[in-house]
Amino acid sequence: MGSSPQAGKNQLPPSQVTRLADLISYQEGAVVSRTLVKQPAGNITVFAFDAGHGLSEHTAKFDALVQILEGQAEITISNKPFKLSSGDAILLPANEAHAVLAPAPFKMLLTMIRS
Repeated sequence: MGSSPQAGKNQLPPSQVTRLADLISYQEGAVVSRTLVKQPAGNITVFAFDAGHGLSEHTAKFDALVQILEGQAEITISNKPFKLSSGDAILLPANEAHAVLAPAPFKMLLTMIRS
């Protein structure tokens, strides 16, 4: 029998259909995250943002794909603002400053590939 990663408390169950937005709940006055997959090659994390909250401007060493699962978000990349709605996606380029703001509660999936 070969070894395979065990599905832990915070991991996405394998071979099971999952509604990603249902994996995380909004929390009043907070940004909540849950790591679904954490591997040396990258991470997949789901976030829930309460209205008025966000992630301050920062950079990352790797590209990251943001997919809006529910609601609307304002994402700024290198001082350029973008408005995204449920079903939209945007690539956050490596080493470029970006920030996230929730004008209303929203949920997103962040996929970061380390390569």
